[in-house]
Amino acid sequence: MTYDVIIIGGGPAGSSAAVALGRALRSVLVIDAGRPRNAPAEGIHNFLTRDDIAPAEFRALSRAEVTRYGGEIVDGTVTTAGRDGDHLVVTMTNGQTFQSRRLLVTTGLTDELPDLPGLRERWGHQVIHCPYCHGYEVRGKAIGVIGTSPMSLHQAQMWRQWSDDIVYFQHTGPAPEPPASDAFAARGIRTVTGTVAEVTDAGVRLTDGTVVARDALVVAPRFLTNGGFLESLGLETTPHDFGTTVVAEPDGRTTVPGVWLAGNVTDPMAQVISAASAGLSVAAAINMDLIAADTAAAVAAQPPVSSR
Repeated sequence: MTYDVIIIGGGPAGSSAAVALGRALRSVLVIDAGRPRNAPAEGIHNFLTRDDIAPAEFRALSRAEVTRYGGEIVDGTVTTAGRDGDHLVVTMTNGQTFQSRRLLVTTGLTDELPDLPGLRERWGHQVIHCPYCHGYEVRGKAIGVIGTSPMSLHQAQMWRQWSDDIVYFQHTGPAPEPPASDAFAARGIRTVTGTVAEVTDAGVRLTDGTVVARDALVVAPRFLTNGGFLESLGLETTPHDFGTTVVAEPDGRTTVPGVWLAGNVTDPMAQVISAASAGLSVAAAINMDLIAADTAAAVAAQPPVSSR
């Protein structure tokens, strides 16, 4: 079978696109690796009518809506993808292949965390990075920002909105200098020099043994594009200040004919609701592209009109 659209990635962007395409009467296959970025978090926020929903519940509801409109879902990982004549073909780790007229990549990204003992197991709970995702839940608490890059200085100032007890652990990040140091002084943000040795339930332990109590810790992960198959497809990852991304046009179209992107794979800052919105918008663009192709094929199939 040749699907109208194969979507690689079953997160909010991919699922939203699949629903929109299903409602447009398109045949859709979603290939879901089952590794949602927000799985460690307790809840999703800033999603109207779904605030605080558990990521696993959100994923289950999304999959149900995809199938409600005729979409198919296959669990697994794509290893390669490329063009075969008029079709795009994807191959999975188990050897299965599927083909489609258009391909939408919504594989998202991976948060590369600082290499600190005790940090990863607390990620999404005690250790966080996005104030719009988790800030309200730790409002007014003792918050520490672990410095690893210039972004950390920005994070310390931003998180001051949610608490008046902010400590910037310089760690491997830059020392505050004007204008950041002026902002720190004016806003009461304290700086602790020295290197962080470990993240604990109590907060942070420095290499000199000092323990600084913190209720929550903020880090600046690197955002790395998911999709080992991207190179085989002809797409290149582009480095940016915070990691890597894949460049696409505003409507999701890429330089590879028939291939589109949506969500964190091309917009690292997209939250769940904005990724879902992007999936809808790109799905509409893909559908219009298919309509144009269908119309062109129908016109070409018409017998020539004789003139007298």
